[in-house]
Amino acid sequence: MPAHGKHRRPRRPVSRGLALVGTGGAALALPLIAPAVAGAAPVSGAPEIAPKAITAPAAPVAAKAAPKAPAAKAAARTYTVVSGDSLSLIAQKKGIQGGWKGLYQANKSAVGDNPSLIHPGLELTLHRNSAKAAPAEAKKTASAERASRSERRSAAPAAGGTGASAAAPAAASAPVQAAPVAATQYADNLDGWIRESLDIMAQRGIPGSYEGIHRNIMRESSGNPQAINLWDSNAVAGTPSKGLLQVIEPTFLAYHVPGTSTDLFDPVANITAACNYAADRYGSIDNVNGAY
Repeated sequence: MPAHGKHRRPRRPVSRGLALVGTGGAALALPLIAPAVAGAAPVSGAPEIAPKAITAPAAPVAAKAAPKAPAAKAAARTYTVVSGDSLSLIAQKKGIQGGWKGLYQANKSAVGDNPSLIHPGLELTLHRNSAKAAPAEAKKTASAERASRSERRSAAPAAGGTGASAAAPAAASAPVQAAPVAATQYADNLDGWIRESLDIMAQRGIPGSYEGIHRNIMRESSGNPQAINLWDSNAVAGTPSKGLLQVIEPTFLAYHVPGTSTDLFDPVANITAACNYAADRYGSIDNVNGAY
């Protein structure tokens, strides 16, 4: 009886991919091994599919700028002319920057070509910002000076050393003060009186020139501040003309310029009051060439 062999489990068939390559009639069986690559090349003839483009999210629409608020119109007020008024007096009383000239320019269409002819009932426009311009500028200058002093204190070096000098507090640097402006000196003669009057008139916005004042003084009084007329109609009425520009007392009181003497014979007070009157009636003392 034949000997029994060892039992072996039948091997299961392993399928391998084979590729038949023709070699002139003989077929070679080659294992089919797929290359391990990160991405397969597209099959020849197959349409390429482009990757879907990633669209960036749209930027948010910028918020519309808030509309600018309309500029506020400069506040203005009006003044109604009364009997005895003049542009000089109104500008002085209301603190108009630029004096009567500034007031006239703002109301030229209403006043007309002659600034001395204003009638009771005429309505004039007064701009508030003109009277406030000077204080605002002074406030700005004061603020700048305070900032400058603060910078000087911060920049001052601290006191150093040892002993008693170290214990003493650092001396604060004193602010530099501007020397006071010397007052203008005027000669006590006709030339000095006219020049001082012109400076006061410029501050008050009263028009007039050296030549116009001098010409009228020489005609009216020959330069004598004590001159008095005792024979004309004014003298007969009890109000004689006096001083350099022969002003009667009612006119002097009505057109007296603040800051000058109340003495009718004072040369500077007499000149400025007469020029103020001439500006109101004739536009300027320069326009006077005879009795006025």
